Amino acid sequence: MNRDKIKALIALLDDPNDEVFSSVEHALLKEPVEIVPELEKAWEASLDGLFQSRVENIIHTIQLNDIHTELKNWLASPNKDLLYGAFLVCKYQYPEVSIIRLKEQLSELRKDIWLEMNEHLTFLEKIRIVNHVLFDIHKFSRNTSRYLAPENNYICEVLNTHKGNPLSVSVIYSILCRELGMPVYGVNLPKNFILAFIDETAINDNEQLADETAVLFYINPINKGAVLGRKEIEYFVKQQKLQPKEEFFLPCDNVTIIKRMFNNLSFGYDSNGEESKKEEIQKLLALFDEQ
Repeated sequence: MNRDKIKALIALLDDPNDEVFSSVEHALLKEPVEIVPELEKAWEASLDGLFQSRVENIIHTIQLNDIHTELKNWLASPNKDLLYGAFLVCKYQYPEVSIIRLKEQLSELRKDIWLEMNEHLTFLEKIRIVNHVLFDIHKFSRNTSRYLAPENNYICEVLNTHKGNPLSVSVIYSILCRELGMPVYGVNLPKNFILAFIDETAINDNEQLADETAVLFYINPINKGAVLGRKEIEYFVKQQKLQPKEEFFLPCDNVTIIKRMFNNLSFGYDSNGEESKKEEIQKLLALFDEQ
C-alpha cells in the first residue's frame, strides 16, 4: 500500500466535479481493506458533510468487498472451519471484530467446562456439565424479547450478551464440545436448530456419517441443552407440519450452518425494513450457490 498515494486520493474526495470524484472513488475501491484506518482518520479530521458521506460509503464498500473475498476463500477451503465462518458473518456488521478475541472468549468458557470434566464421565454426564456451565453459570439463553433481531446471529454479540437464537447458541455449544473432544455436530432442523452427539467411530475422514444410527442422542441448546431422542424430533416435525426428511435427523456441514446464519440475517433485516442490508446479505448468499 502506497500511503502517500492513498492520502493524495483521499484529499480529492471533496472535489465538486463528479468525474473527478468517480475516478478517485474507483481507485480507492481497488485498494485493500488496510486503507480503512487512513480513511477513518480523514473522516475524523473533516467537518465537510459531503466529504464524510463519501468516505463512509467508500469504507463500507471496501469492507463489504473484503468479506466477499474472505467468504469466497472460506467456501473454497478444504476444512471450512466453523468458528472462522461465524467470524466472517460477524464482520458484516462489526468490521473491527477480532478472531483472537472470539477465541479468547471461547477459551474462557472451555476452561470452565474442562475444570469440571474427568475421564470417567459418560457422554451424558459430560453434556450435563456443558449445560451447567453454559446455562446455569453463564446464563446463555434465547433472546425472547427480540427473537428476530439480526444481532442474534452474530456470535461476537452473543458471547457478550449471552443471548442469541437457536443457531448461534448451538454454534457456540458445538465449537466448545468439539474443542473438548466431544463429537457434537449441528442438525439443520427447520424452525429450530439442534445438535447431535455422534459415535465418532462412525465418522469418515470427510466428517460424514457412515451410518445414520451413529447419532447417539440429540441436544437442544436453546432449551438449556435438553437431551432428546429421535422420537422427540419426529414429534416436533409432525407438530410443525413439516414434510419429514432424513436431513432433519442427521448432522449438516459447516457450509449449511453459515448459509443459514446469513439467511437469518436477510430475514431479520427484511423484518426491520433495512432493504439495503438485506440486498448486501443476498449478494453474499449468492456465493453459496456458486459452490
